[in-house]
Amino acid sequence: MANIAQKQLFSRVTFLDKLLFTKHMAVMLKSGITVAESLDTLAAQTKSESFKAILLNVSRNVKNGQSLGKSLALHHKVFDQFYVSLIDVSEQSGTLEQNLEFLAEQLAKDYALRKKIQGAMLYPAIVFTAVTVIGASMSLFVLPKLIDLFESLDVTLPITTKILLFFAGVMQNYGYAVIGGFFVILTLLRILTQLSSVKPRWHGFLLSLPILGPFLENEQLAFMCRNLGVMLKSGLPIRRALEVQEKAATNLVFASYIANIKKAVNKGKTIESELSSDRFSKISPIAVRMIGVGEKTGKLDETLLYLGDFFDDEVDNTAKNLSTILEPVILLVIGAIVGFVALAIISPIYELAGSIRR
Repeated sequence: MANIAQKQLFSRVTFLDKLLFTKHMAVMLKSGITVAESLDTLAAQTKSESFKAILLNVSRNVKNGQSLGKSLALHHKVFDQFYVSLIDVSEQSGTLEQNLEFLAEQLAKDYALRKKIQGAMLYPAIVFTAVTVIGASMSLFVLPKLIDLFESLDVTLPITTKILLFFAGVMQNYGYAVIGGFFVILTLLRILTQLSSVKPRWHGFLLSLPILGPFLENEQLAFMCRNLGVMLKSGLPIRRALEVQEKAATNLVFASYIANIKKAVNKGKTIESELSSDRFSKISPIAVRMIGVGEKTGKLDETLLYLGDFFDDEVDNTAKNLSTILEPVILLVIGAIVGFVALAIISPIYELAGSIRR
C-alpha cells in the first residue's frame, strides 16, 4: 500500500481510466476469463502507474480469497462507495458480468455529462482569464505612464480621466500588492466556501443564480436519478441505495434532500409523498410525478434511469446555449470597460486640441 501511495504522488487515476477498466473487465469476464486473470491483464495494459499498482494489489487480494468488492473498497479514492456497492451486490447475486456491462454504460453517460459541463465552462473561463491577464498587464505597465502625460496637460480633466488617474496611481504605487491581494482573496474565498458551516449555504447560493443555477440543478438531478436507477437495477435495496447516494452527492443541498427522503422511506412513506412537500424546491415537478408513477408500477429503477437521461439532455441543451447566452453579456461588460478607458484618455486630449485652436 505504501508503494501505491508513492506512485499516486506522480500519477493519478482518471475517471476515463475507471470507465475503460469497467468496460474491459465486463468483456473479459463475459469471455470466460477469471477475475484475477482479467485484473492482471488490465494492469499490464494500463498506462497509469498508479492504476497499475492498484489493480495488481486488487488482483493479489482476489487470489488470496477476498471478494472483488472488498478488494476494490481498499482503494476508496478511486472506487467510491457507489461503485463498490454495485460490485458487492453483483457478486452476491451472481450477475457480475451483466452488471459490470451495465455499469460501464452508465459511467460512459456520466463521462459524457462531465465533458459537456467542462465544454460549457470553457468559453467563459478563457474569456475571464484573457481579460484578467490583459487588465493586469495594462494596470501595471500602461496606465501608470499616463499619469505624467495628463499631469503635463494644462486642461481641466473630466471625471472619467480623474477616476482613471486615481486607479493608475494606485497601480503605480501598489500594483503588485493589489494583484497579489486579489488572488489571496480568491484563495480565502475558496477555503471559506469549503468550511462545513458555510458550504451548504454556498451550494444553495450557486443553485439560486440566474443562468448557472438551472444548469447545476439539472446536472445534480441527472447524477442523482442515474445513480439511484443503476443501484436499484443492480439489485440494491432502496434504503441502501439512498445511503450510498447521500454520500456520493457533490452538492450538499441535494445531499440533504436524499437524507430527508431516506428518513421518510424508513418511516414507510413513499418517495413521491415526501418530494411533494415544499422542502424540495430544486427538484423538478416532472421528476416527482414520474417517480410516483415508477413506485406505483414497480418500475422505479427504469423511471429513474429515464429521468437521468432526460436531465442529461437538459444539461446538454443548456451547455449548447450557454455560450450564446453569456457572449453578449461578456461583450457588454468588456465594451463598457474599453469605452470608459477610451473616453477617459481621449477627452482631455480633445480638450487640449480645442484650447489650442482658441
